[in-house]
Amino acid sequence: MAKVNYKIHTDAIKENLIPPELTPQQKSFVYANEADLLNVVLFGASASLWRKANPDKEGNMRDHATIEQLLVLANLENINAIFIEQGMPQVKRMDSLYDIAKSQLEAIARTKSIIGLKTISSNYKNETK
Repeated sequence: MAKVNYKIHTDAIKENLIPPELTPQQKSFVYANEADLLNVVLFGASASLWRKANPDKEGNMRDHATIEQLLVLANLENINAIFIEQGMPQVKRMDSLYDIAKSQLEAIARTKSIIGLKTISSNYKNETK
């Protein structure tokens, strides 16, 4: 699910935020900047800050996210794509996405169906080892 929403998110960035005259390096910066916007909203830190704070951990912050955080991240990618397509400025998107993330995490914490998701996820991880 996260991979599908990631594609929706990156397509919105490509179509709405990246002028054709940018170099490949500049384009990469725009994509990374938008990914970090979601990282800061959901995890409270950019990818580089997380790496500095966690030098002993392999992968990135998303690899260490909870199932709840991954669910909200997938939603945020989709919502941010819509906001980008609507031309919403990044600062306003960040404020709105923060409120949405907080609300969704609180709602997920109050539901019992997340236990089923955690069980499925745990079983899948055990089977793929």
